[in-house]
Amino acid sequence: MGFGDLKSPAGLQVLNDYLADKSYIEGYVPSQADVAVFEAVSCPPPANLCHALRWYNHIKSYEKGKASLPGVKKALGKYGPANMEDTTGSGAAENKDDDDDIDLFGSDDEEESEEAKRLREERLAQYESKKAKKPALVAKSSILLDVKPWDDETDMVKLEECVRSIQADGLVWGSSKLVPVGYGIKKLQIQCVVEDDKVGTDMLEEQITAFEDYVQSMDVAAFNKI
Repeated sequence: MGFGDLKSPAGLQVLNDYLADKSYIEGYVPSQADVAVFEAVSCPPPANLCHALRWYNHIKSYEKGKASLPGVKKALGKYGPANMEDTTGSGAAENKDDDDDIDLFGSDDEEESEEAKRLREERLAQYESKKAKKPALVAKSSILLDVKPWDDETDMVKLEECVRSIQADGLVWGSSKLVPVGYGIKKLQIQCVVEDDKVGTDMLEEQITAFEDYVQSMDVAAFNKI
């Protein structure tokens, strides 16, 4: 169990793969597990590791209240994938045993009997039938975006219109509100639901910041798998 060296590209890749279908290191709310792993990451993950970067930015938003998050912080090695690569050979032996129990394609003997051939074809047909009936799951995420204007004179109504004008298959805009950030400036906080395979945060950032007359920057305030 563990991510390895989270200051290395390999460790960050393991973290990114681990968070591909999870919002947090453990459970469904931020906890001390997230704090322990966050503190081991020296800087924000690169943009191509989108799951790790989303998680990092989200936990960073709790920077002033990390101590209040639930749970008890454990050693870093206690978190992460349960099945790391086994270099002792025992894992390979176990996998071999598992494979021996599955005889999907029947015997490899050169002289295959008619009965063995019939059983193999039946098993193949059953496998293909089960595979065809398995429903395709659509992975979705709920994203909360912070869109910041240039100054207090920016037309926030027009800014929101620009953001909502972005349309894509797998993208649905939700509720929004203006949040004060200081000096009379307010940012637009807007919710959206996306299909992960069709819409990513990189695409949203590129299209939103393209409205450069109104938008200074865009940040992901929260990212949760649905």
